[in-house]
Amino acid sequence: MLSLIPFAAAAANLDCSIKASKLASQADMSNMAKVSADAAKTVALGAVNAPGAAISKGGLEIENGCLVYSYDIRVPGKSGIEEVIVDAGSGKVLKTEHESSIGETARKAMEGMKK
Repeated sequence: MLSLIPFAAAAANLDCSIKASKLASQADMSNMAKVSADAAKTVALGAVNAPGAAISKGGLEIENGCLVYSYDIRVPGKSGIEEVIVDAGSGKVLKTEHESSIGETARKAMEGMKK
């Protein structure tokens, strides 16, 4: 359980250009975003810079009070995923993180518990 604390602390320090409430609707988030989803996907794939990389899931969301595009990217020949967070206001990559298969499973389980 202690291994989650550094991640949460690091995630809380996102330096984003658009602050938003977790209660914002998808329509509100779309209206606030200055960067299109297609442009954010291109930026995220460029950050991974791996031939054959593909987005497995993701989209516009609010993470730690920041409006961002969050994408899980699969890289051929590499286990786990690359998570890339793109600022929805500037198009700048705010964070990239490799998540092992075990970490991905744990994150999905935690997301399921929140619903």
